[in-house]
Amino acid sequence: MTTIDRTETPATVFRTTGLQTQHDVEQFLYAEAELLDRRRFQEWIDLFTEDVHYWLPTRTTRTNRERHHEIAGEDESALIDDDKYFLTGRVRRYSSGISWSEEPPSRTRRLITNIRVAPGTESGELDVVSNFYVYRSRLERHQEWFIGERFDTLRPAGPDTGYPYRIASRKIVLEQTTLLAPSISIFL
Repeated sequence: MTTIDRTETPATVFRTTGLQTQHDVEQFLYAEAELLDRRRFQEWIDLFTEDVHYWLPTRTTRTNRERHHEIAGEDESALIDDDKYFLTGRVRRYSSGISWSEEPPSRTRRLITNIRVAPGTESGELDVVSNFYVYRSRLERHQEWFIGERFDTLRPAGPDTGYPYRIASRKIVLEQTTLLAPSISIFL
């Protein structure tokens, strides 16, 4: 999974890909956001590979000297650390009507931006970095927002799947270190 080193110069961060690939990836991510905003979770879960790793590591405030320790590593604490089995369970729970944190369901709007695409290490895989803003409104007065960056690995999907890619891994890095939301009962 690609991780951008915040100390890189603009010339080394600039990554190019073909226009068609860039367009296809953007449309894929926008379609994914629409599935989530419309609560079409069963279709959304099909966008993931069987060996997916979907995780949201914790973040702490650090000094400049320790900034490289700001985001927890894979062997450290995480707010979400799921594979396909657990993601499917969350989809089932949120869709059931018995999940107290999603009954009545949240209203969400996702904005995906600054999509950067580069060839991955495996044949045909793509490393994709994007920024996101997710607004959630629930009940009459509950409002939260989640802002951050996502690091995805996309694999080409078969022609009969309806989508050009499957998500093989997703690392979600929130800008917030302390979440004021009562729960993370939505997908980011």
